[in-house]
Amino acid sequence: MRSTRRRFCVTAIGGLSGAALPWGFDAVAKPHGGLNVAEVDRNRVLRAARQYLRERPITITAYRAERSAGGKHDYFSEGDYWWPDPDNPDGPYVQRDGMTNPDNFVSHRHALIRLSMQMPALTAAWRITRDRRYAQHAASHLRAWFLDPSTWMNPNLQYSQAIHGRVTGRGIGVIDTIHLVEVARAIPHLRETPVLTNIEHDRLEQWFASYLDWMTHSSNGVEEREAKNNHGTCWVMQAAQFAQYTGNQQVIEYCRERYKTVLLPNQVALDGSFPLELSRTKPYSYCLFNLDAMATICQILSSPRDDLWRFSLADGRSMQTAMAFMFPFIADKHTWPHPADVQYFDQFPVRQPSLLFAGLALSEPRYLALWSSLNPDPKVEEVIRNYPIRQPILWVGGTTEIRVSGRSPPDHETRAPNVRRL
Repeated sequence: MRSTRRRFCVTAIGGLSGAALPWGFDAVAKPHGGLNVAEVDRNRVLRAARQYLRERPITITAYRAERSAGGKHDYFSEGDYWWPDPDNPDGPYVQRDGMTNPDNFVSHRHALIRLSMQMPALTAAWRITRDRRYAQHAASHLRAWFLDPSTWMNPNLQYSQAIHGRVTGRGIGVIDTIHLVEVARAIPHLRETPVLTNIEHDRLEQWFASYLDWMTHSSNGVEEREAKNNHGTCWVMQAAQFAQYTGNQQVIEYCRERYKTVLLPNQVALDGSFPLELSRTKPYSYCLFNLDAMATICQILSSPRDDLWRFSLADGRSMQTAMAFMFPFIADKHTWPHPADVQYFDQFPVRQPSLLFAGLALSEPRYLALWSSLNPDPKVEEVIRNYPIRQPILWVGGTTEIRVSGRSPPDHETRAPNVRRL
């Protein structure tokens, strides 16, 4: 699965629905009224983007990771659920599943999340307004992270999710770059404006092609790909988006087949639940997270000839059954029949992208109405971390095609999230 590259010819993005974009397919193509995503999100996007215009790009090189086995340009993070051993404080850390250690090194992760919040929001603001200031600042983030040799990040996660006293990095750490998925989704939108040169666009594609190659061939990347739960799902989500961005058709096809032959058969039960997520100490939020990742895979990879939304196994398991299982519990969490999460249970759900993507693809107005009613801008760090798809205008265009309730969505205090603390 060696990476191949092709340049996308992106023209006339403005005003087109998601179905017209050459890097993706939306199951909806003929507007006839209903929810307008650009209209719904205009105020929140512009409010955030105006704030982000005042904030300079900050990359991982601004934060020294003393415990990292890598260098200045190597991303580093530590396993969330690993703690000092009370019986051996100076020895290897021990695991406490579901309990995040607040003393772990998280500065690189926070910087990456900050990028994932700011660059796509600025790009969405440019799409809405055509104000080049937003596109120019989005481009400045891309130069800092991927093009400037003094501040860039190396295209691998070799030292991610390290465990003190045990390993310098793990395959499980590949999940940290779910926060590059929407960045990669946003970049092609900037081809319509000359804020980046063709050479810079080529170099950006080269960075993501290199990272995709590392994901598909390194021992850590392969280990994460083979993970049985949401980690394996997120590997496919990332690989699919990075492959679409870089034009790697071989990986695109591999991800389609893996969704059909590995993810659905091994993760979705006959009732549509995710047994591997239900067995964790945060079953509710993990189920939401995995559902969003699977929905994003379907959104990225579906085409008129191969609609993953409507693909089903011989026994009927499909993305439709997974959505049908979780929908009642998103609509009313009090009906959740499983244990509550050990942390942050009260902070979920938020405006889960699975509701929007499935609502459009499956012509299900209930999903869209619920999506419209939920909070799009959570402020809790743990929730933000598990909510990497935040700018729907980059995914579905401006106008959807399903008429929903005429009730206006609530105003969820749509200030830009405070990403300085992340």
